This record gives sequence, structure tokens and C-alpha cells, in this order.
Amino acid sequence: MSNHPEHICDVLVIGSGAAGLSLALHLAPTQKVMVLSKGPRSEGATYYAQGGIAAVFDENDSVESHVEDTQIAGDGLCDESIVHFIAENAKECVQWLIDGGVPFDREENSNSDEPKFHLTREGGHSHRRILHAADATGMAVQTSLQENVMLHPNISVLERHNALDLITRKKIGISGGNRVLGAYIWNRDREAVETVRAKFVVLATGGASKVYQYTSNPDVSSGDGIAMAWRAGCRVANLEFNQFHPTCLFHPEARNFLITEALRGEGAYLRRPDGSRFMLDFDERAELAPRDVVARAIDYEMKRLGADCMYIDISHKDSEFVMKHFPTIYEKLLTYGFDLTKDAIPIVPAAHYTCGGVMVDLNGQTDLEGLYAIGEVSYTGLHGANRMASNSLLECVVYAWAAAMHIGDNAASAEIPPPLPHWDDSQVCCSDEEVVIQHNWHELRLFMWDYVGIVRSTKRLERALRRIELLKQETNEYYSNFRVSNNLLELRNLLQVAELMVRCAMARKESRGLHYTIDYPNKQEDSGPTILVPDFPC
Repeated sequence: MSNHPEHICDVLVIGSGAAGLSLALHLAPTQKVMVLSKGPRSEGATYYAQGGIAAVFDENDSVESHVEDTQIAGDGLCDESIVHFIAENAKECVQWLIDGGVPFDREENSNSDEPKFHLTREGGHSHRRILHAADATGMAVQTSLQENVMLHPNISVLERHNALDLITRKKIGISGGNRVLGAYIWNRDREAVETVRAKFVVLATGGASKVYQYTSNPDVSSGDGIAMAWRAGCRVANLEFNQFHPTCLFHPEARNFLITEALRGEGAYLRRPDGSRFMLDFDERAELAPRDVVARAIDYEMKRLGADCMYIDISHKDSEFVMKHFPTIYEKLLTYGFDLTKDAIPIVPAAHYTCGGVMVDLNGQTDLEGLYAIGEVSYTGLHGANRMASNSLLECVVYAWAAAMHIGDNAASAEIPPPLPHWDDSQVCCSDEEVVIQHNWHELRLFMWDYVGIVRSTKRLERALRRIELLKQETNEYYSNFRVSNNLLELRNLLQVAELMVRCAMARKESRGLHYTIDYPNKQEDSGPTILVPDFPC
């Protein structure tokens, strides 16, 4: 076997979560699809999503109400046409998941011929419109999609493979209009760079919350797709809007354990250490206020009181009800010594969702011909300045469908690219200074948490940018001299995305949604998306 093997497919999908697998299944009847997964195929944000997926299934609800709630949560920055597009196609796309075997919970007395789904309510929603599978919806969706993917002969999944960089006509010196031709990928088992040629490439790599010290996301959420698209010349937008989930478990042995927003949707209270409630002091919607409001309130109370955490408490509800609706959380908390039916649970905010990303059109197509971005990696205009709960999985499945339809319509006129240059690693050697990566990694995540977190200032952002520039210089020098590794690739990407986040934040001279700065506490009247253009656009 060559040390630089080459793969060929019609569509290369980078990412194996809800967006990537849904698109692969839509395309598989007519296209050869290759899916890359950095780790095990289930190791992504989808698998750990607890709450559910928003869609209008209740006759007392309406698409217009879903649209209005989304726009209110987005604090004036949602693209209304996109919100309508997603809300209008929500039921059909969720029904596709149901038809594919996702076991959403049903009402106890639901007729088997006309099943009625149990709908819950979460922050920002005016109606019960969240379909869920107990409190492990993401696991149910991911498992169902994986099972269907494994049965399809036209889909291959490469686990433990990182996408390293996109290959374009411009990058390798081919004249004519620029277009994506494939990607270099890192085979973690062989520790070698391989090449993929494809008619189309789809980024479904998720967000970049691993840039922060505290996050609810799995380790794979390192902003890879955003960084690769930027290096290929694509615009990005709204990366200042990083959602901090208000309620992650505060415990020294717990990593990334989220306490679902559905808990508050079912009546849980947020309390200070003395047991008093505090959300009514900040918003009339109390615990059901949007996430940005709740996260800032918790952050404020922690700083005001000098407290390590706040508490979430649903012990006033019937214990049988709590255990039935939140079995996963109940069992997990028991392992840490907490009884959800009796105890107030210590919580802190943690980085949770990247609302901005690679700019795409209604079909999920980026600025680069042949390159698509779907799911959390993208900026569609749906979330505006703050994502409403359970709209994320919905965006994944709707845009997976839209992008698949567009790729299918254009597949006949696209050709497999000619053989591409192999990755040249003849001038590099194995590193004996891996500690440099670890030091830079920890420094980045710590100062991003301190300076680009829930509350910001111009001075903090300037400090962060200076440190990012130094770390980028060190890391790029390291990248040029040593063989690649998983940690090096992720650090390189996180530094790039961190820079874009800070530049977006510095450009927004107001406080809106998830971006709050003490130097500009008020909103501007004529606000719009923050768009960054690369020095060498595609």
C-alpha cells in the first residue's frame, strides 16, 4: 500500500453527527458517500443532546408561533426568511426521522394508529413543541441514523480520521473558476495523511466550544470545519455569539455533564446557595427566559455572592414524574451522590453552542463552489444573536435535506476531480516537544474563558487577541516542522476560530443576545450580522 493512499467518492461528508448522517442517507440512493468521523462515529455533540427537537406537532401550536419565538430569542438578528424556511419544513423533516425509527416519546394513552407525541417545553418557547426521547434525544437520533447508515451499501464511514485541509483548484494552481476538489485527511491509526477526491464536500463538523475552559461539548468540538473553510477563502459570520448553557453540573469529577433545559421546562427552579429563587429578579419569564438571560443571571449571582455555583431544584415535583421524564440524568446524578428527586443540584454555565459559522445560502452552499456546510458549523441566519432551545437538531435535519436535494440536482454535471497532489511530509520530523502543544492548548482555553466569556470588555478582547497572535505564531512554526497529530490539528483550528471569534466580538459595538460587553451595554438600532472576509477570498 502507498504511504499516501487515495480515496474516491461522489460526496465527502466531514462529520458524523445528525447533520452529516442525515445528508448521507438522503444522498445514498444515487451517490457514493464517504463519511469521516474523528473518533467513534457516535462521538459528537448530537449523541449528548438531551432536550429534543422543535417542530409544530400540536394542533394548538403554529409555524407562525415557532417563527416568532425564534426571532424573539435571536434578539433581532435572525434572518426571517430562513426562520420561516426551517419552521415550515420542520414537521416533514422530523417525520423523516420518525419514519427512520427514532423512538420519540408518546403520550401514555396515545392511539397506535394515530400516535400522539409527548411534547415538552423549553426556554423561549411559547408552546409545548419539543419532541424528545426521554432525556436522551440526541442518543436516540444518533443511534437510529447510525443503524440506517450501516445498512446502506453506498455509504462508507471512516472512523478515527481527521480532515486536515480542503483541496481547491486555487490551492494547487489549476486555472479556471475555483472549486473544492477534496481534502487531505489524517488517518489516526496509520498516523499518515491520505487524500480524498470528491465531486462535493460537505462540512458537518459541529461547533467550536472546546475553545473554552468549561464546555458541555465533547472533545471533538474544535471548530475544524470553520477553520478549514476560512483557510479555503470562505466568509464567516456572527462568531461573537457563543451560547453558554446555563446549567452544567458543578462537580470535580464531572466532565461536560449537561442538566437539560427541559428540566426547567417541567418546572425546576434556579436557587441561590441560601435556597432563594433569583430568576424573577432578572426576567418576568423567570426560569423559562432564553439561555443568554439565564446564563448572565447565574454568572452575575455567582460573582456578586462570591459563590462557586448556583443550584437547580425540581424536588418539589412528584418523584415518579421526575424519574420517568429524566431517567438518564437521574441515574447519572446518583453516581455523583445527588438525588434529583430530593436534592438541589449544583450548576454553572458552560460553553455550549456556536451560533455563528461558515456563511451558507438556502441550500447550505458556501462561497466555494462544491463546498457545503450544515449544522452547527454553519451560519444560516436561523439563530441570530441567541439560539432557541431545540432548534439546533432541527437546523441539522432541515439543512441536511436541503443540501442533499441541491447536490442531487447538480451531481450529473459534476465530475470526479483528476488525481491530486499527495501530502508532502518529506521535510518534517517527529516531535520531541509535544508539551508545547499542551501548554498552548491550556493557555488558549483559559484566557478565552476569562476574556471572551459571558461578560466581555474591549480591554479583555484586546488581551485575548494579542495572546492568540503569539500562540498562532508558535503553533504555525511547530506545524511547519513536525509531523501532524490530532492535538496539533485541533489546536491549529481552535486558534484560528478563536481569532475569528475575537475579531467578530471587537467589531460589534453593542450588547445583544449572547454578546455582552461592559463598554457598550446598549443595543444599536441598525444592527446586522458580523461578517468577516478572508484576505484571499475564494
